[in-house]
Amino acid sequence: MVTVGGQGVGGGVPGAHATPRVRGEWARHWRYAGLPGLDLLRARYVRHSFPRHAHDGFVVCAVTSGVEEVGLRQGTVRAGHGGIIMINPEVAHTARAGAPEGWAYATLYPSSEVVAEIAGETTGLRGTPGFDRTVAQDPHLGRLITEIHRAAEAGNALAADSLLRIVVARLLRRYGGPLPTRTPLGAGARTAARARAVLEESMADPPPLEKLAEELGTSAFALLRAFRDAYGMPPHTWLTDARVRRARRLLEAGSPPAEVAVAVGFTDQPHLNRHFTRIVGVPPGAYRRARSA
Repeated sequence: MVTVGGQGVGGGVPGAHATPRVRGEWARHWRYAGLPGLDLLRARYVRHSFPRHAHDGFVVCAVTSGVEEVGLRQGTVRAGHGGIIMINPEVAHTARAGAPEGWAYATLYPSSEVVAEIAGETTGLRGTPGFDRTVAQDPHLGRLITEIHRAAEAGNALAADSLLRIVVARLLRRYGGPLPTRTPLGAGARTAARARAVLEESMADPPPLEKLAEELGTSAFALLRAFRDAYGMPPHTWLTDARVRRARRLLEAGSPPAEVAVAVGFTDQPHLNRHFTRIVGVPPGAYRRARSA
């Protein structure tokens, strides 16, 4: 488990492993063996802001104090105490404080497989399950989300797993729906997908935008538009996010941060530290220690 400074959500101490950061901010990002397919984050942020990024799985967070502001393609949403924010996989978004005092929250990151399993057992949703709204005011479910964290922290696998299934099932019944089916890709989307594949293959040494566009038979500005339309962010922003995602996998496998930085294409470990902390919310060293604990 990872703890960064300060007091925990609801006034409790978040954990034993503390790393100082901006005064008043703390974060704990970890994984509990009793809940496979789920990451957990409890944090309070004041000045920290998350740049545009996306997740492989779902994001479900309960705001416990202050105000969180989330930037999506269709606009900005805000949630205060008792609010829940739900983000589907691969949806690009930002996050920052929506009030001077910042915000505190308890967050669940269930994999798509976990959500699909629970949906199949407890709902009548057809197709790929997801959420059809981003924000809801639901204090009771918010309290249950914090109880999942507390049960996991106490090593109570039975309670943690039971509460997780109850929370996801209720969220899907109240705010869920099938995710949009994929339509055949148009020319711009096909170009964006090819560009993404090139960047994934050459992550440590990506081509310049103009050269990439030339290789794909398009112009730089046309590629920028197509990529943003397809993935909600320009290629360079997507690449930084993709590097951090790959860095997470390498850190989880036990690789040291200095080696990970070079492997994913960052200049050095400080370069990795800066982007990793901005996107994940904790430094890579603390993230790795949490996975090895």
